[in-house]
Amino acid sequence: MKKAYVFPGQGAQFTGMGQELYNSNPKAKELFERANEILGWRISDVMFTGTVEELKQTKVTQPAIFIHSVVLAKCLGENFNPDMVAGHSLGEFSALTAAGALSFDEGLQLVAQRAFAMQKACELKQSTMAAVLNLEDSVIESVCKQVTEKGDKGIVVAANYNCHGQVVISGDIDAVAEAGTILKEKGAKRVLPLVVGGAFHSPLMDPARVELGEAIKKAVITKPICPIYQNVDALPHTDPEEIKENLLIQLTHPVKWAQIVEKMVADGANEFVELGPGTVLQGLVRKLAPAETQISGMQ
Repeated sequence: MKKAYVFPGQGAQFTGMGQELYNSNPKAKELFERANEILGWRISDVMFTGTVEELKQTKVTQPAIFIHSVVLAKCLGENFNPDMVAGHSLGEFSALTAAGALSFDEGLQLVAQRAFAMQKACELKQSTMAAVLNLEDSVIESVCKQVTEKGDKGIVVAANYNCHGQVVISGDIDAVAEAGTILKEKGAKRVLPLVVGGAFHSPLMDPARVELGEAIKKAVITKPICPIYQNVDALPHTDPEEIKENLLIQLTHPVKWAQIVEKMVADGANEFVELGPGTVLQGLVRKLAPAETQISGMQ
């Protein structure tokens, strides 16, 4: 039996996240307070009592989810015994920290820098994302290419391969809208605009990639305790230099989540545990893994 721990990305946040953990576990309380010190403001207060709007800001959401996820792993102590780990987008930083490749301090600092860089990139140009349901990946990719190459509406790309029949597209507002119209004509069951700050995992995030580049290059990343299956290629990695390179290009490349889960299953994973707020990844794993797979979560 091989156990995979998975870590959620942006969108899993909720008001009150982590509060029960803080109140009931001294180790958790210590780490939350350490996070407040590192950031220079009390993110725990926003997590526990902030409004949905406050939590939705990228600069709050990303560190909040990272803290919640990593604290859960740290509180498991010796019971955190992964054979493999993965994280969806931002969750890749949580996975690396939980697996010992990044220190808690450095992981949180990188996530905070990533969040600010992405927020700035979003403010440079209005952009968006939309979920496309029940259409083949190849059709979605072809339509995105067609709209982008036409050139008058801007860029649109496939950004998140969440599971079969659920792909998120990302790009300029007009390009995403035009692609959505064509995809519905081609048989998509629905095209749902997402309430996000911008076009994550698309070329429009290149300013954030450049800004984050120096911080990632300087970061101390060591060999994790188990392989991490990274977003950009859905393959297991333990080499720190490969991990760094993949972390950096992740900002402008798609999240291959469906491919990650299938590769983990192919490599023997038959138990998945989601650590962090929400249950989104558990739902996606259920759609991708064999019926007998054990799936659970902690939040």
